[in-house]
Amino acid sequence: MSGDLRIGVDIGGTFTDVVVRRPGSPTRIMKIPTTRSDPSLAVLEALQRMQSEWGLAPDEVARFVHGTTVATNAVLERKGAKVGVIATEGFRDVLEIGRQMRHQMYQLALDPETPTFLAPGRMRHEVPERISATGEVLKALDEAAVADAADALVAAGARAIAVVFLFSFLDDRHERRAREIILTRHPDVFVSLSSEVDPAFREYERTVVTAFDAYVKPVVDRYLANLDSGLLGASVSAPLQVMQSRGGISGSWTARLRPVRLFLSGPAAGVIGAKMAAETAGVRDLITVDVGGTSCDIALIEDGTPALRSEGLIDGYPVRVGMVDVNSIGSGGGSIAWIDVAGGLRVGPQSAGSEPGPACYGRGGMEATVTDASVVLGYLDPDYFAGGKLKLRPELAHDAVARIAGRLNLTVEQAALGIHRILNAQMAEGIRLVSIRQGHDPRRFTLLPLGGGGALHACALAEELGITRVLVPRHPGVLSAAGLLAAPIEHESSTALPRRAEDFDLGEVKHTLHGLDQRCSALMNDEKVERGAVSVRYFADVCYAGQGYHLEVPFEPDAADPFGALTAAFYAAHDRTYGHAPQAPIRLVNLRTVHTAVGLEKLQEDDWFPAAREALIRRARILLPEQQAPVEAAVYDRAALKAGDPFDGPAIVEQNDTTTLVTPGWRGRADTHGNLVLERTSN
Repeated sequence: MSGDLRIGVDIGGTFTDVVVRRPGSPTRIMKIPTTRSDPSLAVLEALQRMQSEWGLAPDEVARFVHGTTVATNAVLERKGAKVGVIATEGFRDVLEIGRQMRHQMYQLALDPETPTFLAPGRMRHEVPERISATGEVLKALDEAAVADAADALVAAGARAIAVVFLFSFLDDRHERRAREIILTRHPDVFVSLSSEVDPAFREYERTVVTAFDAYVKPVVDRYLANLDSGLLGASVSAPLQVMQSRGGISGSWTARLRPVRLFLSGPAAGVIGAKMAAETAGVRDLITVDVGGTSCDIALIEDGTPALRSEGLIDGYPVRVGMVDVNSIGSGGGSIAWIDVAGGLRVGPQSAGSEPGPACYGRGGMEATVTDASVVLGYLDPDYFAGGKLKLRPELAHDAVARIAGRLNLTVEQAALGIHRILNAQMAEGIRLVSIRQGHDPRRFTLLPLGGGGALHACALAEELGITRVLVPRHPGVLSAAGLLAAPIEHESSTALPRRAEDFDLGEVKHTLHGLDQRCSALMNDEKVERGAVSVRYFADVCYAGQGYHLEVPFEPDAADPFGALTAAFYAAHDRTYGHAPQAPIRLVNLRTVHTAVGLEKLQEDDWFPAAREALIRRARILLPEQQAPVEAAVYDRAALKAGDPFDGPAIVEQNDTTTLVTPGWRGRADTHGNLVLERTSN
């Protein structure tokens, strides 16, 4: 049976968020606790509940898109595969030597700052072979040495092998032949080639990202294969699609080939969802704050375009993968409050997650979390948390916060306010990193909170940063899942083409781009996307002659003066990034093509109509900073707010996926699309 249901599923550290759409019907949402032992179980549970509660059969699903943290968690929890590295003779220790730079200079005990856990010395082998810096074969590949190295690594327990040969990005024949030899002898071993994972210069960064790809490949492959089979077993015939870190989606089979591109896949979906939600309100400059149960992900969108970066950090290690520029910090609703050795109150990065969760969940959690503090302060209705699906235990929250308060000689309420104040300070500093530190004045941006806890902290964050406008989308708690359905299918391919300005050859560049286009077109064919529905963009990594680091700038090969335009674009990007741009010769480093499917759905396709009931539910007593006693706050049902009707803080707006706290000095209203707009009325 074919259907028209579209499902987006985002798995977070605490909740699994589900968005279900059908043309002409209201959007349906669901939040269920994440099953940490096997995240796919929560997905299958959502399908069962979708049928039992809503009468929507799994065989009616036409599209299923997934955002996953499996790759990231495998690194953070050190649960990846045992990896072996095969390198060019004389370069087996690149992974350990790194850049010989230290970020912590004065620690008494110095820990390694390179990811040697990926492949310790005994798991790194070298083989005779050599490609020159101009792409010529200086020494042929010793195939017997490759076979011996593969045998030794597999005998030592390697399930995945990363092959990293010097200058393979200029000529990959040795790496491809090494893979053939390895798979002939050990067909069950996963192999990652640096020329496919990261075809660019700087051997340390290329080695790291290739080793990470190998490290997570068996984990991601097993997870996505299990989810694929689980969906088929549940009668979902739609192909599984997965969000990539750059903000586009691909088929699960493609994701399994290059799993390193799944880092920060969930946060990327949140940014895409925020961008689409803001467009309905006519907002193009915004700062997004995605507060979940475990972390807070912050991003900046300028003129409708999310900021991208060519390299990110995973657990402090450089991973050279194109990704949405998201600053992730360990601050969320499940973040645990604790006392440090100096007697100071700290919050996070440890989280109670979903198992056992905050104390107020009543699942065995004993430590005070931000959610427990919110219950103590009166911000959360214990009977309406997660739409009433999860009943909170306020007495357990009070007891957990009381244990912190007793050690600080504070009242329970003062300790709860302190927990909130510390969390807000941490998130405000995270916002400064993506705005002020990047040359952007946050006061000219709109703050868009998402995630289950974002709207609870939005006014406090805006006041801290001088932001005067907050936009809360219709379904902020599941916006990452909604963003999955709004994201385009996208494939990107790049290659090194190091050339000085005087050596630019337009014919060579176009020939190189044609080869990259063919790779992306083949992937789009696999996704069954028609050629006419694909937009193509080109980019170039450029630096000054003699410079070691580059910037990505748009490239138009069919422009009247393509290299003149490229030079001007690089000067503008360098001036914007570093504050100066000397008119000096430039150098081309890499070329990149990005193929994007166009004409996909918008974030919200169903019309919004307020519910025909009274918006004011009740009045509650809540505690606010700088207030000596509890204050009375109006509590509103978000679904019943009429467009344009204003209300002033202090107020609480409840909905089944989040709670919005409107503090004094702010005025709220619903717009014609159902967004909640909060504006500062006093300083």
